[in-house]
Amino acid sequence: MIIPTAYLAPASYFKAILSGDYTVEQMETFEKQTFRNRCLIRNPQGGMIRLSVPVGKVEHKQLTRDIRICYQSNWQHQHWIALESAYRHKPFFMYYEDYFRPHYERQYEWLLDLNDALTETLLALLNNHPPGITMPAKHTADWSGQTWTDRHPWQNELSIIDLLSEKGPETIICL
Repeated sequence: MIIPTAYLAPASYFKAILSGDYTVEQMETFEKQTFRNRCLIRNPQGGMIRLSVPVGKVEHKQLTRDIRICYQSNWQHQHWIALESAYRHKPFFMYYEDYFRPHYERQYEWLLDLNDALTETLLALLNNHPPGITMPAKHTADWSGQTWTDRHPWQNELSIIDLLSEKGPETIICL
């Protein structure tokens, strides 16, 4: 299966990846306003927050592999603060945040490199517990009293980080 690159992709993207062999398309023409450089996260007050990785000037029919990240704004800090405020009260975010933070402290030159690194991190967290993660000995599938999903139902286009922060090691079962 050939899939496009995606920044903090939605759960449906990872469901497709986990269903079989996949290849990330690098030779496609970059499409603006897509999950290639955008993601949606939950706003604790309701609704969604769109995060967008700024890219340099995109020429007509420029290949995705040639898209550079633009660092004129402090977007990494803004994205990290948004992720923390959206998920710090979810049951599992604190177990995973140290795996995500380095991606927001490093300056990647290429969008494809950032997306690949984040996708590899997310796949590792979905498939196993990487060394250093200490999960609670007991956990339950009933999170209705711990999070706001009773007030704001799950939305498929939200980043997988939403589901991972809420369900932890049970995320793969939900997919």
